[in-house]
Amino acid sequence: MTLIATPITPRFGAEISGVDISKPLDAETVQALIAQQDKWGVTVYRNTGLNDESQIAFARNFGHLESLPPREGRPRLYLFNAGNLNAQGEINRDPSALTYRKGDMIFHSDSSFMDMRTSYSMLRAVEVPASGGPTEFADTRSAYDDLPQEVKDKIETLECEHSLWWSRKQGGAEITHEQIMERHRPIHKMVHVHAGSGRKVIYTGSHCYKVVGWSWEESRELIDYLNAHATQPQYVISVDYAVGDMVIWDNLSCFHRGAGFDWNERRDMRRATVREAPAREGEDDPFGELFRSAPQIAPARAG
Repeated sequence: MTLIATPITPRFGAEISGVDISKPLDAETVQALIAQQDKWGVTVYRNTGLNDESQIAFARNFGHLESLPPREGRPRLYLFNAGNLNAQGEINRDPSALTYRKGDMIFHSDSSFMDMRTSYSMLRAVEVPASGGPTEFADTRSAYDDLPQEVKDKIETLECEHSLWWSRKQGGAEITHEQIMERHRPIHKMVHVHAGSGRKVIYTGSHCYKVVGWSWEESRELIDYLNAHATQPQYVISVDYAVGDMVIWDNLSCFHRGAGFDWNERRDMRRATVREAPAREGEDDPFGELFRSAPQIAPARAG
């Protein structure tokens, strides 16, 4: 193995080559890939040769895979649809799907709205639109490093509530604050130490709703400031896809967002996601319960 990491910027993001990730990997290679992930935050693999089965097998090297439990007529799902196709393989014209995806176009960390967060997300391009459809990533470790010291001191011990429905509201869904407050809002530290690198991270993003113990106005002023700071151009990279490419990002060290594409063109993107800690035996991921209790995702009405 001759693993090569080609940096995208000096501090953030790298293209990885020299290893065939479509084949079973030995422990040494897996550790080398994880080390590169810890260093760069975002890694890009071109022309991987992966299919659904080998993507799932590769992702298992990184930890416990999040999944949707089986139901009648459908097996357990380990790959999540991150494109614009419905279950029949056609472009999804449901207005609620369009509104939901608008929320994905705001910088966020996957599953910060869950008690057990997502660590790695692994997004593979199966079909890409001619108009593109890149993903943008923000380096929240370097953004933390560059904060004024008085801000670092202020946020060091703060905790925040996170809500999926808050981010969907920002994307244009008709959801009230009362509906958000009725539902579980996990609490996470505003600043945490990234285990793989030992560096501190801003952990806010679009799911971040309110600072624990603070007023709404004070909370939003600080959260909005940190989100704007972390997504300045000097911290952001953009990655576009060709069929067969896969991008891995560490949600505990960066934000990301979809940069938009022509919804009238087919986009088939499949994501495997790794939980930050192992599941207990017999435990399913609680996504089903989360969405059963969801307010209806509908476009906000004008005025």
